[in-house]
Amino acid sequence: MKLLALVLAGGEGTRLHPLTEKHAKPALPFAQGRRIVDFVLSNLVNSGIDHICVLAQYKPESLVRHVKAAWGSWLSRRGVSIEILLPRVEPDAALYRGTADAVYRNLDLVRRHSPDLVAVFAADHVYRMDVRQMVEFHVARRAQVSVAAVPVPLALASAFGVLEAGEDGRVVGFVEKPQSPAALRCRSGRVLASMGNYLFDPQMLVSVLERATRQGHTDFGRHILPELPGRTRIFAYDFTRNQVPGVQHFEEPGYWRDVGTIASLFAARGDVTGPRPRFNLVNPDWPIHGSALAGVRPVRQDRTGSSASAVA
Repeated sequence: MKLLALVLAGGEGTRLHPLTEKHAKPALPFAQGRRIVDFVLSNLVNSGIDHICVLAQYKPESLVRHVKAAWGSWLSRRGVSIEILLPRVEPDAALYRGTADAVYRNLDLVRRHSPDLVAVFAADHVYRMDVRQMVEFHVARRAQVSVAAVPVPLALASAFGVLEAGEDGRVVGFVEKPQSPAALRCRSGRVLASMGNYLFDPQMLVSVLERATRQGHTDFGRHILPELPGRTRIFAYDFTRNQVPGVQHFEEPGYWRDVGTIASLFAARGDVTGPRPRFNLVNPDWPIHGSALAGVRPVRQDRTGSSASAVA
């Protein structure tokens, strides 16, 4: 199956000021030579996805430098491409107005590559994920859209997009950052939070983005996902079922962190330190690539993506 990955890396990260005064949020240093963007890129590459387009915008210079320096020669030897794309420089061109607008203005990539599926993934989370397992879930349910989701306590629901799903995973409701979490229906005091990682059938992606643009809608979470239940085959993929090799017994199963605030970023940095870290960055079976790529064994079995050649 041929996949095209679009990585959303253009956000300003206002809650991380002053750290983001000179860097885009995904380009912020994390730990042991890695930057935040290295997590999503590693997951995609380890999952066999060969063509990745990073949609950047806010202060992209350090992001571009890091990807070229840390990934360029390593990827080109393996026929993998990471392209970094900025808004077109035209007299009447505007900046991206949201996540959906960024993808809409790059739909020519979908038409050019003709993928079987399009992965639209966020660039600002710390986690490991075998994307192939989400693809299998999507295909098995004949889904048109799949949203990766993780259970979070009800008290934290206002920080996330929240999905309501049936036993089979079919999404029947979506609320972006609900202001009254207590009104949500949930089991055991937990709700399903969107990870900002989506799989789209290409025709569905084009259709929903064209309709959204006509309506002046610009964001996946605020505008598009709330309208899809009942109109499309949209499913929630339970991230806790995702298994990657090499995770040690002392690590937190299904580790995922949205590092959108200074407190959460520093807490996640603490999770990767010590002799028994909650998230061990040293895992040769599922490496988090970064600035120190030499000697790391890549995971390349069961290739899922398309072939390409160069790093932008």
